[in-house]
Amino acid sequence: MEFYLFILEHLNYGWIWFLMLLESTVIPVPSEFVVPPAAYFAAAGHLDVWLVIFFATLGADCGATINYFAGRYLGRPIIYRFANSRWGHLCLLNQEKVEKSEKYFNDHGVVATLTGRLIPVIRHLISIPAGMARMNYWKFLLYTTIGAGVWHSVLAALGWYMHKVVPQNQLYDSLDRYGHYLKYAILGLVGVAVLFFVVKHYLWRGKK
Repeated sequence: MEFYLFILEHLNYGWIWFLMLLESTVIPVPSEFVVPPAAYFAAAGHLDVWLVIFFATLGADCGATINYFAGRYLGRPIIYRFANSRWGHLCLLNQEKVEKSEKYFNDHGVVATLTGRLIPVIRHLISIPAGMARMNYWKFLLYTTIGAGVWHSVLAALGWYMHKVVPQNQLYDSLDRYGHYLKYAILGLVGVAVLFFVVKHYLWRGKK
């Protein structure tokens, strides 16, 4: 808690990039407690909201790239061994979560790297099965950037709005209170993304 408050007091683009890099690996750093406060301070004139989204997405890309190459070159046995290890558990990781992300990727194909960025738990692990499946890296990076950019834009919009209604000394407590709005936003975004790719898929099949 004290460390988090220290970061809030010294929040800058470097911290945003670094924390979102961690979130996209296996370190449990919720973006919900980083990007909205950054956008809150941007609304107050201390940061630029577009740079907040940019550095958050860049950090997510860097972290996702680490996971991607870990999945590609370390392979499933080593990934599972780490997930079941003490260090894995300290990162709130376990084999069940990795298997869940693999299933999501297998069920939805490469588009899972986009829609998966909007789903808790799946979000920071979806890069691992993409690497295991040897998905084309540049396609992976494109989808990851779009998904992370959309997600961070939603979080930034929430933080910008909170600046109008929440005093700064109540910011931390209010992040939990506004969490249900994020759930509705996530469901809506995932639904729109899935619908788009389903329609695109059937239109493509109809032209064959």
